[in-house]
Amino acid sequence: MSKKIGFLSFGHWTPSPHSRTQSGQDALLQSIDLAVAAEEIGADGAYFRVHHFARQLASPYPLLAAIGARTERIEIGTGVIDMRYEPPMRFAEDAGAADLIAEGRLQLGISRGSPEQVIEGYKYFGFHPAEGETDADMARRHTQIALKVLEGQGFAEPNPRPMFPNPPGLLRVEPHSEGLRQRIWWGAGSNATARWAAKLGMNLMSSTLKDDESGEPLHIQQAKQIQAFRHEWANHDHGFQPRVSVSRSIIPIVSDQDRAYFLGQRDSEDKFGMIDEKTRAVFGRSYTGEPDQLVEELAADTAIQEADTILVTVPNQLGVDYNAHLLESIITHVATPLGWK
Repeated sequence: MSKKIGFLSFGHWTPSPHSRTQSGQDALLQSIDLAVAAEEIGADGAYFRVHHFARQLASPYPLLAAIGARTERIEIGTGVIDMRYEPPMRFAEDAGAADLIAEGRLQLGISRGSPEQVIEGYKYFGFHPAEGETDADMARRHTQIALKVLEGQGFAEPNPRPMFPNPPGLLRVEPHSEGLRQRIWWGAGSNATARWAAKLGMNLMSSTLKDDESGEPLHIQQAKQIQAFRHEWANHDHGFQPRVSVSRSIIPIVSDQDRAYFLGQRDSEDKFGMIDEKTRAVFGRSYTGEPDQLVEELAADTAIQEADTILVTVPNQLGVDYNAHLLESIITHVATPLGWK
């Protein structure tokens, strides 16, 4: 089954002699260069994590717009934007502008966020849950407002004496990018939030970290999550067919450099543990090995079978050239034999 193949970068940087990404500027400029290289190689997507208060990529819109201006075909996305930190109106403005620059290629993954670098960091951005709300509730409230605004309907009362002439009727957030509303994805950590995303008409993004709801391997739990999402989607008339992505760490060993970096890694099994005081999670294994071995193992991954898009996490601090080599190896030695490409 044909699948879209994209990379997912955390955009880490470290002022260390062992890192090829020394600063925030390095992380941003190298991200643009890697997206350009990925398009040339034949990859389908360039996706980026968003983490605040960390030496990683944060505000995504300038980066997405820059990549949109430098590329022609590749999808450009996030995995994911933490909606606890996002003002919905500004989200719609910034996303609309970046999508227009990219000529309609944005695929925005959003969610309630992951464990943070600081305590209740969203409060420093001016956001506080309403009475009776959790921070997750606030993220979902921000999301629902943003989705409504992205539909492009007017809602704001115009000034009778404006500085510039207004079109007739209520005004909407500008610039509006037609079709972006259908390219919003929800990063779901549980089956329940996957069903919630389906009700609201968002595509599904499932990462290598998921709530442990059965004790089964990640790929089996994730496949059940995708099935629950699609079952719920079928109960609603959203006017389009949803997409589903899963993230994986895939390292084909095809060169001496690959062997030096990754051979002998000890993360070939899923891991289970508590990510906070209330949540037990399963963290997915890495797929590292000779291409024939990876083809056999990935063919048995039931969640990949269910998904239409695979996001491959990349070790961005190894530099653009190495990560371009890694993507090319995945496409040539893994994706093609599996029939993904």
